[in-house]
Amino acid sequence: MLRGMYGAAAGMIAQQQRQEMLTNNLANANTPGYKADQAALRAFPNMLLKAMGTADAVPGRGGSYIGELTTGVYLQERMPNFRQGDLQETGNSTDIALLQGVLPQTESGRPGALFYTVQNENGDLRYTRNGNFTIDGQGFLTTAQGHYVLSTEGQPIRVDNEDFRVAENGTVTNAEGQAVAELNVAYAEDPMLLVKEGNGLLRFEGEGDGLPTAIGNGDISYQLQQRFIERSNVDAAHTMTEMMSAYRSFEANQRILQAYDQSMDKAVNEIGRIG
Repeated sequence: MLRGMYGAAAGMIAQQQRQEMLTNNLANANTPGYKADQAALRAFPNMLLKAMGTADAVPGRGGSYIGELTTGVYLQERMPNFRQGDLQETGNSTDIALLQGVLPQTESGRPGALFYTVQNENGDLRYTRNGNFTIDGQGFLTTAQGHYVLSTEGQPIRVDNEDFRVAENGTVTNAEGQAVAELNVAYAEDPMLLVKEGNGLLRFEGEGDGLPTAIGNGDISYQLQQRFIERSNVDAAHTMTEMMSAYRSFEANQRILQAYDQSMDKAVNEIGRIG
């Protein structure tokens, strides 16, 4: 009976975590460049049951095998979906959308992804798909949180004012028409090596100092679209359906747990009194 209670409780915890993930996705449905998380639920290792002291016991095994017992479920991992989001025209020169084209086949079979390279307040490299940029007081192109957007040289890009232009290949020219830098676009062969940090930033957890650049790679094609932003790839209708499914699963496990609790109550307070 206790195993049943543990299994139902594990199911409730897993569905609560899934619900929290889906709620976060829905809350970021209008966040530019946001990539929806997906959950992978997995059962705990099964236990083999066998009958002890029976006549048909298997020699040397101490009993005859009955079957397997599932010991519960857990949320194994949260995986971002790096599918391209829709583009939305804003008319703002500081909005730059990154449109992925053809990417090379990877050994893992998972599609790669492209990202802007930015520098956080500690000087560390971070990556983002949120092209909703702004210009700080010194004329540098930054994210909404004030993180410098980096060029192919690994330096902040100074545009001075909003009268700058960004070509499809990433070349940045100022109001006088002079080329000042080239936006760096990083390529992640395995995007699962990137970890979300919040505010649209991702941290690279693989080997090396960071992601390689996509600039000059003939196997990769992309376009930068100024005055556009990439919308979130969250499907609000599908997310709402999944939230209802998670809620119903949570309720089902809750009712099972209540049934076990009532059985335990009777076993302790009624059967024990009869004996």
